[in-house]
Amino acid sequence: MGTRERQRFQLGRIVATPGALEVMARRGIDAGELLARHAAGDWGDLDEHDKRENEFSVTRRLRILSAYGTQDDPDRLWVITEADRSVTTLLLPAEY
Repeated sequence: MGTRERQRFQLGRIVATPGALEVMARRGIDAGELLARHAAGDWGDLDEHDKRENEFSVTRRLRILSAYGTQDDPDRLWVITEADRSVTTLLLPAEY
């Protein structure tokens, strides 16, 4: 799914942890691009089970998690939208 797809759910307030900000700055990652992918339903580097869980969660107002970068990548980023859609956080898995 491309980043030009329509937004499937509200992101709420956008926040990022210090670790995520450092990784994005160091690697030249555009936070807006990650957020657009997440909101469009491009869940990134999740397994099929987790992707199905996100699809279920979109319409049931449950928490949604996307992951960008493989599990062994120390710079892997998560994007989490809370169930009530009040906030979306960019973070490192270790910061969860």
